[in-house]
Formats: sequence, structure tokens, C-alpha cells
Amino acid sequence: MTLPSSSRPSKRAKTACRGEDDYAPGNIIEIEVHNFMTYGHIKSKPGPRLNLVIGPNGTGKSSLVCAICIGLGGEPQLLGRATMIGDYVKRGEESGWTKISLRGNSADEAVVITRKINTRNKSDWLLNERPVPKKDILDVVQGFNIQLNNLTQFLPQDRVCEFAKLTPIQLLEETEKAVGDPELSSQHKRLIEMSEALKKLQTTINQLESTLAQNKASNREIEEDGQRMRQRNELLQKAESLRKKLPWLKYDEKKTSYQTAKEAENVAKTKLRDAESNQAHILQPLEVLKRKRTVAEQAANKLKSASADCMVNMQEIANKEPELCEKVRSKLQQIEEVHKREAARQIQIQKAKEDIATAEAELASLPPYEAPSAQLKEIEKRIAELRNIEVETKSLKQEKEAQMGEARRAHQQCSDKLKEINSVNSRLLRTLQNAGAHGIHEAYEWVQTQREQNKFKNDVYGPVLLEVQIPDKIHAAYLENHVAGHIWRSFITLDPDDRDLCVKQLKQHGCPVINQKQVQRPPPPPLTNEMRQLGITMRLDQAIHAPQVVKQVLCGQAGLDHSFIGGSETNLRADEAPRLNVGDLWTPENHYRWSRSRYGGHMSASVNPVRPVRLFSENIDVGEKNNLEMKQAEIENFMKQLQDKIASCVATIKESEDEQARHHRERDGLYKQVALEKKKRTDMASTIEQRKRKLRTFENEESSETSEARLRESIEQLNIQRRENVIKLKEAMLGAVKKQKQYGALHLNVIEVDAKVKEMEKQVIVQQQARAELERDYERCKTALEARRSELQRAKDEAENVASLTPSLQAEFKKMPDTVEELDEAISEAIDSANTVICNNPNVLEEYERRCKQIQSLTETVESEKANLDDCMKEIKATQELWLPRLRDLVSTINETFSRNFMEMAVAGEVTLDERGTDFDKYGILIKVKFRETAELQVLSAHHQSGGERSVSTILYLVSLQDLTYCPFRVVDEINQGMDPNNERKMFQQLVRAASQPNTPQCLLLTPKLLANLDYTEACTILNIMNGPWLEGASQVWSAGESWTVMSQLVCSQ
Repeated sequence: MTLPSSSRPSKRAKTACRGEDDYAPGNIIEIEVHNFMTYGHIKSKPGPRLNLVIGPNGTGKSSLVCAICIGLGGEPQLLGRATMIGDYVKRGEESGWTKISLRGNSADEAVVITRKINTRNKSDWLLNERPVPKKDILDVVQGFNIQLNNLTQFLPQDRVCEFAKLTPIQLLEETEKAVGDPELSSQHKRLIEMSEALKKLQTTINQLESTLAQNKASNREIEEDGQRMRQRNELLQKAESLRKKLPWLKYDEKKTSYQTAKEAENVAKTKLRDAESNQAHILQPLEVLKRKRTVAEQAANKLKSASADCMVNMQEIANKEPELCEKVRSKLQQIEEVHKREAARQIQIQKAKEDIATAEAELASLPPYEAPSAQLKEIEKRIAELRNIEVETKSLKQEKEAQMGEARRAHQQCSDKLKEINSVNSRLLRTLQNAGAHGIHEAYEWVQTQREQNKFKNDVYGPVLLEVQIPDKIHAAYLENHVAGHIWRSFITLDPDDRDLCVKQLKQHGCPVINQKQVQRPPPPPLTNEMRQLGITMRLDQAIHAPQVVKQVLCGQAGLDHSFIGGSETNLRADEAPRLNVGDLWTPENHYRWSRSRYGGHMSASVNPVRPVRLFSENIDVGEKNNLEMKQAEIENFMKQLQDKIASCVATIKESEDEQARHHRERDGLYKQVALEKKKRTDMASTIEQRKRKLRTFENEESSETSEARLRESIEQLNIQRRENVIKLKEAMLGAVKKQKQYGALHLNVIEVDAKVKEMEKQVIVQQQARAELERDYERCKTALEARRSELQRAKDEAENVASLTPSLQAEFKKMPDTVEELDEAISEAIDSANTVICNNPNVLEEYERRCKQIQSLTETVESEKANLDDCMKEIKATQELWLPRLRDLVSTINETFSRNFMEMAVAGEVTLDERGTDFDKYGILIKVKFRETAELQVLSAHHQSGGERSVSTILYLVSLQDLTYCPFRVVDEINQGMDPNNERKMFQQLVRAASQPNTPQCLLLTPKLLANLDYTEACTILNIMNGPWLEGASQVWSAGESWTVMSQLVCSQ
């Protein structure tokens, strides 16, 4: 399938020729929507020429227009309705879609554009059932030249008034887009842009020329001062040039001083080098003697150290003798101690034997002892019995305590539920507050305070939600959905003064006040047997308990006494309810409403699901409260019985524990007595064993003879060591004498060499002092040289900072004085000459030169802008010559058709072009009409013509464009509203005649009515839109037909 190109040709042709099916490319051949605005699902097939979409108000004609705009990529703002795409989804649905089928280039080709929308403002696009981006859809629409934003092509109901409000300028823009050469609109825009640019260029050139003239006049005034200032600057420049040589002359003087210091430094350096050479000749033999002295001193010191070692060794050997003598004396004393310890040991052995005999005799004298086993067993048996009783009692106590815990929890649950029931009012107030009545608590407290203080003249009820009790929770959902939300937070008064007081105080809290008057209401409809057979059980006012005044308000405001309640069976047979005069019916599943039309008398119905209860979710039945109070009393009686049983168990456990404690004390006394007797015999046996071990220890000790022999052997070994030490001492003394003699000979040699070294060192000192003086002299010369070098560098830096020495500058310096004094005199002379030139404005030269540059720049800019101005005027003239004649021809053609149509309607009208020279943005189209012979032609506006007259003028102007338009279809919604029958009939004839022309576009005219006996042709297609409860079956029968014509043929054939 070939799709239309999105790029427009340079010149558009008229609407393409129609095919055999009488459709032209871009015509709408089918519109299908699903869950869109008022439609669940609909499919419409417009004819190829004039389509009259007829239907009563509210049936969905404008929804069809919205579907065309939304489905072809138009923005919601074009419709003048909702601005969000999600608002066009049918209420109660999550998503919907539109499908627009456009005629392709041949009868076999169709371009199907589908747009899926949802309540989240999301859109998905399909082109021939393929997902595509929105840009591709817009390219297709643009390729067919469909302009949804052009009021001359697409005029929805909510924007009809906008067409009449179009200014002549806007009308010209819309007409250029809709008819004529497409280059007209672009040329017009280009002319407007170039006109603005031309004005800006002219303004810019005028400003620049004014500024240029001012600058030239200012420069002529200060030209003489500028010449004097230039002469003064030249003298000052000469003085500045002389100053540049001054630092270079100072540099030459510093350079001479530096060279003198350099020569002095070289002489000092030569003398120092000669002194260093002489000193080196003396130091060499001195170093040889020092090395010889060092070797002799090392040998002498080595002998001296060896002699000292011999003396130390002799001292160590001599020091060992007193130590060995002391050890020998100590061993002799130990022999004497051995003899004394032996005597004491014999005495201890004798005493230990006597103690053992005494303890054995005492142990043998103790009487035999037998433990009371039978008495202990009896006590243990009794304790076990008491423990079993205690365990059983505790188990029973725990069981009763568990029952007590369960009873307490049940009692707490009852208490909580009763508290919850007792706080229903607070919760209901909180529910109202959550539902939007933010000040309901304050309002309720204020009313309660006024009641307590008796400030009301009569009873005041409210809020209504607190006054109503509903025994059956199912009925709560019916009541809450049936009554408007603001009534539940309302307060009811019976006296006008009370009403005024409440309104004044409760208005700030957002709570309405209803003043109920004593009005006699007709009796509610009775519940008949037919209703009961249908499953209807009661009226809605019978399902609540409330004060009579509150019931009257609910019946008066919401009609509770005319709303019936049924069951699930009723829901299945709900269509039988209207014949029983039931206009409002509630079932567990749905809410049904029936109403009879005031015009046709037919019955219409609406069905809505029952929404869950919110406000009455806190409403509790009074019977439940009584049951809870009875249950709470039973639990309290049961808890009292349990408390008595638990107290009895505690007493039994206490008595058992006391008796067990007494038996435990008795058993412990017997155990202590048995343990005491056993301990007495065990301690006695242990004492005997300890005394025997002590006796064995005394007997196993070493004998005195063995100890004495061991000590005397040690004394013998010590005497041997003393004899060996005496021999070592003799040998050490002989070696020390020999070492001392050798050291004396070497020491004399060292003294002789040392004398020679000292003599030569004195000569070296003299040489070093002379060299030091030379070094100091050299350093002074070196420091002086560095100072001269620094001064020279500073002088050079200062001179270079003033002026770098270039060949040209050197040539100038040769012409200047060569001494500092002569140079200073020349500088002073130049400065004095410059000071004789008097000028009041020191900046005059700078200002003069700056303005000269500005004059040159402005002159160049003016010449450039004038060239641009000439180019712009040439382009405007060329474009105007192309645009204006064709626009005049177009407006003349429209005027011819428009005037002829008005003459046929017995009135006069014309279309003229309002030309404004080069102000192309002010060009416009003037529609002038008159509807009375005596009146003058006046421009169409809301101030001069009525609504019907503007409608006639609008539709005739659109008809005048029919033959010139290049769009595939045009949509006009309810343009005939406000016309008188005569004008409407003539207008219709114009439309039919225009639609019958060969190349006129497809047209959809939407209207709620048409006059009788109108003349129709084959070019007219009638699309009727209806709604009602009996259309579903008929629509299914008609869904297979192509049009009403087919249905008419079938009827005729029968």
C-alpha cells in the first residue's frame, strides 16, 4: 500500500479526482471507536460528499468529532474541551481506542490509523495494524493535507464561536492555509519577516548616521588641541629616548670597575697557588716522620699493654688464695655442725615413737558407732509423699491459672469491644473527618456545648451520620450510596433562629445546616404482594432507626421512602420492577434507577454496582452490645470461682512446703551426727599416719660419719688448688719483668722521633700563617669581584628594563651625548620645552584618535547596512510581486462566490482584501455583510450581527472555499444553531449544491435537527445517532447493512 508523502509539492493541485467509489484520497471511509467518551463501541461509515450527522443533544455527535481529531493526531486543545487525553476515555473504563480509515490512492487502498489511549494519559499508535511513532502518523495526515488546527477545515462545536472572533489578519492566515497556492502562506510569512527586518535596518541606519555626524562634529571642535597635544607628546617622547641611554652609560662605568676587580682577583689567586706549592714540599718529609713515630708508639704501647696484662694476671692469682682459705675454714665448721645435728636427730626419733603409741591407744579406746538408717528411710519416704502432693497441687494451680488467663483475655476482649461500641460517635466523627469534613470535631463539640447550656430554642440534631442506626450492615451500603455525602455531615435545626446561629458558627468548619419545616409529605408507596414475590423486602427508610426529624430530612433530600430493597433474586428479575412502579431498587449486586422521558414517554434505565460501605463501617448493632455485657458478667463469675480454687491450692502448697522443711531439718541433723562420728575416727587415723611418716623421715636422714667424710674430701681438693695457684704466680712475675725491659728501649726511640717532628711542625705553622694571609687577600678580591659583578648585572637589568639594546637604538645612542652630565642636561631641556606647550584637556589626543577610529568603523557599518537595506527592499519587491497579485485573484474569486451565495439568500455580502502597503503583518480579509436592504455593509463581528447571522455568514464563507480548498474533508459541528428557518433552508441548499460539485471535499455537518421538506440529492448521506434502552437489538440487525439506503430497498422489496 502506498501512503501519501509528508513533503508538500511547490504548488498544490486541487483535490484529487474521485474514483469509481466516489471517494477521493484522504476521505474518511470509516470511523470506529471503543470506550471513547459517551460510546462503548460504535462504527460509522460516512459518505464521500455531504454527511448530515443528526441526533438529539447529548447523544454523542460531538464525540464523533472528537474521535476524528484525536484519532488523526490532533491535540485535545483543538477541541476546546478537556486538555488531557485520558479524559476522553469513557467513564468507568481504564482504556479505549479510535480507528480512522482514510481512502488511499485507489479504491482498494485504505490507510487505517489506530490510537489507543488510557486514563494515565498514554497513547499508542498503529498504522495499518503496525506500531509506529506519532511522527509517522502526523506525516501521513500532512501528506493528505489534513489541517485539524485550521478552523476553515475543522470547526468543532466548542470552537464555532472562535471562527466569528477571528480577526481579519487571522482569517487571512487561515484562508491561505486552506486554499490557494501553498506558497502564498510561506511568502506571506517571508514578507512579514522581511518587513520587520526592513524596519529594523532603517532604524539602525538612522541611528548610525546620527551617531556618525555627532562624532565628526565633536572631532572638529578638538582638532587644534589635538595638534598641540601631539607636539607636546613628541617632546616628551624625545626626553624619554634620552632617558633610555642614561642607564646604559651607568652600565659602562660599572663594567670598567668590574674589569679592574677581575684583574686584582687573578693576581691574588696566583700568589695563593705559589704558597700552596711551597707548603707541599715541607709537609711530605713531616708525614714520613709522623708515620715512623706512630709505628714506634704502637709497638711501645703494645708492650706496655702486655706488661699491664701480666700485672693483672698476677693480681687475679694472688686474690684467689684468701677465697680458698675461707672455704677450707667453712668446711671445718660444717664438720662440727654435723656432730651437733646427729645428737638432736636421735632425740626427735625417740619423741616420734612415743607420740605414735599415744595416738594408737586413744583410737583403740573409742566405742563402736551404728548409723540410724531406718529413721532416715522413714523421713525420706515422708518427704517424697509431701513432694508428690505439692507437685499435684501446683499442676492443678497452673491449670486454674491458665484458665484464669484465658478468662482475663476473654474479659479484656469484651471490654475492648464494649469500649469500641461506646466510642462509635468518636470513630464516626473521625470517619467523617477522613472523608473531607475536616472541622467536624469542632462543630460537634460546639453543638454539644450549646445543648448543655440550653442556648437552642428547639432540638438540634447532627451530624446526621451519628443519628442513624442500621441493624443490617448490608443495608448500610445501600443507604451510604443513596444519600449525598454532604448530608451525613449536616446538622438539622427546627427553628430559624437556631439555623442562623448554626450557619454563622458552623460555616467556618465546612458543615451544612438544614432547617426542617413541618411539611406534610404524601404517604410512601406501600409494599405490595407483587413486590414481595419479586424479592423486594422493604423500603430503604424502613431499614434504619433514627429520630423522626432525621428520617424526614433523609426522605425529603434523598427520597428514602421511594427506594426499595431486594435480594439476589430481585437482581435477576430487575427488568420486571418498573411495571410495579418501582423507580429505585437496591440489590446486593447493583443499584437500578428508572426514569420516564418527559417528551417521548419512553423509559430509560441506569445500573451501577453497589460500592462498599465506608462511613457506616463503624456502626455496631445494639444487640451485640447486650450480648457482650452478658458474656462479660459470666466471665467475671467464672474468674471469681477460679480465684477461690487457686487460693486453696496456694494454701495446700504452703502447708506441704512447711512440713517438708521440718522433715528436711530433722534428716539433716541425723546426717550431721553420722558425719561427726565418722570424722572423729578418720582424723585420729590420719594423725597416726602423719606421725609415722615423720618418724620415717628422721630415720632416713644421712648419718654423721658419711657427712664428715664427704666434707674432709672437699678440704683436700681446695688445698690442691692453692698449691697450683702459687706456681702460676711465679711464672707471671718472670714474664712481667721481661716485658718491662723491652718497653723501656722502645720508649726512648719514640722520644727521639717526636723531637724531630715538633721541629718540622714549627716550620709548617709559619708556612700556614703566610698561606692564610694570602687566602684572606684572595677572598677579599673575590668578594669585591662578586660585588662588582652584581652591580654590573643590576645596571644591565635596569638598562634593559628601560630599553633593550637593539641596532637601531645603538644608532640613536651615537647621536646623543656620551657623558651622564651632558645627557641629564639634554633631558631637562626637552622636558622644559614640553612644559611650555599648554593644553587644558590632557586626554584630548586620546579622545581625538579614538573618535577617528569610531568614525571610520561607523562609516563602514553604515555602508554595509545600506547595502543590506537595498537587498532587503529588492527581495521584498520581488516576493510582493509574486504574492500580492495571486492573493488579490484568490480573494476576488472567494468574493465572487460569496457575493453570489448571499444574493441568492436575498442579502448582500462581499469579501475584500485589506491592504496595508509594506505592513504585511496587518494585511487581512474583511467579510462585509448586510441582512436588511436599508442597512449598510458591515464587517462581520460579534458586535454588529446576531448569532444566527454570524452562523449564516460563516457557513457561506466555508461554502465559498469549497471549490478552492485542497483538503480531503471538512467538519462543521452545529453551525446552523441560532438560524431562523428561512436562512437555515437556504444555507442547506447552498451546502447540497456545493457538495454536488465534482471536486469539492467530503463534508461532515453535525446538527441536532433539520427542517422538514428539505431537498436532498445523491450527494447527501444521513447518519442518525440515537440512544435508548431498545436500540441494542436493532443495532445488531443493522450492523450488517451498508447504509440506510440498503434498509429502504429491503423494506420496498417486501
